[in-house]
Amino acid sequence: MDDKILHTLEYRKILDKCSAYTQTSMGREAAESLKPDTDLESVKRLLQATDEAYTVDRLKGNPSFGGITDIAAPLKRARIGGTLSPHELLAIGNTVNGSRRIKRFIANVHEDEPIPLLEGISENLSEQKPLEDAIKACIDESAEVLDSASPGLAQVRRELRSGEVRIREKLDSMIRSSSVAKMLQDQLITIRGDRFVIPVKAEYRSYFGGIVHDQSGSGATLFIEPESIVAMNNKLRETRMKEEREIEIILQKLTALVGEQADLLLLDIDLLGQLDFIFAKGRLAHVMKASQPRMNDRGYLKLKKGRHPLIDMEKVVPIDVELGNSYTSIIVTGPNTGGKTVTLKTIGLLSLMAMSGLFVPAEEGSQLCVFDAIYADIGDEQSIEQSLSTFSSHMTNIIRILNHMTPKSLVLLDEVGAGTDPAEGSALAISILEHIHSLGCRMVATTHYSELKAYAYERKGVINASMEFDVNTLSPTYRLLVGVPGRSNAFAIAERLGLPQVILDYARGEVKEEDQRVEHMIASLEENRLGAESEREKAEKLRQEMEQLRSRHQQELEKLEEQRDRLIEKARGEAKEVIAKARREAEQIIADLRQLAKEEGASVKEHKLIAARRQLDEAEPQQRKKGAAKPKAKAPRQIEPGDEVMVYSLNQKGHIVELSGAKEAVVQLGIMKMKVSLDDLELVNANKPAEKQVQRHATTVKRTRDDNIRSELDLRGANLEEALIEVDRFIDEAFLGNLGQVYLIHGKGTGILRQGISEYLRKHKHIKSYRLGNYGEGGTGVTVVELK
Repeated sequence: MDDKILHTLEYRKILDKCSAYTQTSMGREAAESLKPDTDLESVKRLLQATDEAYTVDRLKGNPSFGGITDIAAPLKRARIGGTLSPHELLAIGNTVNGSRRIKRFIANVHEDEPIPLLEGISENLSEQKPLEDAIKACIDESAEVLDSASPGLAQVRRELRSGEVRIREKLDSMIRSSSVAKMLQDQLITIRGDRFVIPVKAEYRSYFGGIVHDQSGSGATLFIEPESIVAMNNKLRETRMKEEREIEIILQKLTALVGEQADLLLLDIDLLGQLDFIFAKGRLAHVMKASQPRMNDRGYLKLKKGRHPLIDMEKVVPIDVELGNSYTSIIVTGPNTGGKTVTLKTIGLLSLMAMSGLFVPAEEGSQLCVFDAIYADIGDEQSIEQSLSTFSSHMTNIIRILNHMTPKSLVLLDEVGAGTDPAEGSALAISILEHIHSLGCRMVATTHYSELKAYAYERKGVINASMEFDVNTLSPTYRLLVGVPGRSNAFAIAERLGLPQVILDYARGEVKEEDQRVEHMIASLEENRLGAESEREKAEKLRQEMEQLRSRHQQELEKLEEQRDRLIEKARGEAKEVIAKARREAEQIIADLRQLAKEEGASVKEHKLIAARRQLDEAEPQQRKKGAAKPKAKAPRQIEPGDEVMVYSLNQKGHIVELSGAKEAVVQLGIMKMKVSLDDLELVNANKPAEKQVQRHATTVKRTRDDNIRSELDLRGANLEEALIEVDRFIDEAFLGNLGQVYLIHGKGTGILRQGISEYLRKHKHIKSYRLGNYGEGGTGVTVVELK
């Protein structure tokens, strides 16, 4: 892409904005060197990376690149054997730590929200934890080599501290003595050239021995190393030299470790720069309130509410423009300062941004094209040095564009044909536009010439457009109107400014009739457009109101359904409680019947009790489907004893036994009687009294053995349910016949019949004991029962 075009469209300013959000010098360098890409797949990958960074910024915020610096120079020096300083090693350790932190951050985000491109880049970051630990073990955060870096350094530093203590003690005793104190400027110990000295007044120099290392600016004070500590300072100096040698050894070892990993670390800082730059693009998208455009390479461009990114968001007027479908060229007409040039720059700059992998300040659904090049001739580029006029300058640019453009290029021309005779200029402009259009380029051009309105109207694939102008306020609105040519508002403006009507009338008479018809046509088109736009706004407002009503009604419906479900659930719970209570009462009645039968010698058959319990279970109401409307109960006054009724809470039919007061009735439900509220009943069939259950009184019949009672029962071939009924009847007869022992022949078979009978006998109250038959009695095919 031509650098001159990038400068014309102010592309560099966008890069500066992006660069401001980088956190490392590598990321800043990547942002400043960004260029538009002309390959569709590459652009899509760049935009996907920006989209992933945008997602991370939205969910987690941008990661911190703190501590990460450009360590390329130290790494290269370490690779060739140079010794690194503690500051350089500390920077390498911090960068390794930051790299590991970034890698972990991206991996954690990827688990919650897939970001495959960023995750793929971070996966290539090397793990250098051992190197980081080695550096941190030897160098602290102030870039000082630690005592613990090596045993030799620790020993040397102990000697160093011990020597300093001895010298200070010696000097302290000296400056406290009265004879020396009067010769000192201050009673303190200081250091000059790594040697301990004391400040002596200049007039006492001859009385005070030692070495002078420095003097004050006024010359009144001399900094003297007393003769008594010269040897001690010399020893201290030797110790410091040992310390330096130990530190050098440590730094060389660490540098060697860095040199071994230099190639991987160089790749790491390159990847970290890429990640920093990508996250900067995501942050810029958030700040600009930009969106990801859909990209194509077929020359189609559609901007929805596109904004120029360098104009204040509170002031910029969005534009809607489509190019490359029904028409491939747009001719924008209108007065100066109406926004034509800004429109050209917006289209060009947003295209460059999208081709660079940046989001564009436009609404979702906008589409942009990957052009092989974008050419622009915008602004007055008159050059005094080159002795070129405005017209010559424009022609020079246009000729260069004509020589390099291809059918896959975007051409932006501002004030084409301007700067020369109107007649020649308009003819030249039409010729240039026709040549570019016939080649198949996508083109947007602005002009003052009214002749180009007719050209755009008549030429297939070319469409008129204009910048809206408010005659009432005498100011442009900066809105792009595609399909409507620009009007000449000179007469309207002059009239509102107070130009005499006589002059205006004379001027109108000088305008050709054909031009007047064109102006009237344009005025009519604009009036129709304003009317259609007003209707569209009303329709949009009505649609929004309907959406709000629909949403509100949907919420109310959901609230009512939720309330209904709660009521149904509550009723269902109450019904279950009623059923549970009835079941407990029925079980108690059955237990009482058994006890009564036992005491009075009567026998209530077990299978009958089981059948009664099953009938009780079947009386439980089934849950109705959600949303089923509950029928309204008939008036209680219609219900009388004997009527067949429906009990809503139990979803069962029954018969009225009697009325219990004014609000309840006793209802017979199978074998169960219960009190039910009249509001819970609906009449099914009137005047049909429920059949009264005949209470059968068991009579004890005394029988003897002489009545030919059987002592064995053959059950082979019967199923378990039939067998239990027969066994129950047989045991009763045997018990009444005073038999002591009976035989139940069930055969061997699968054993199901034997097990079922054994389980039944175990619970029977008349059975004393039972066993399988012995040899000669039938074995396991017979059960021998001993009665009480």
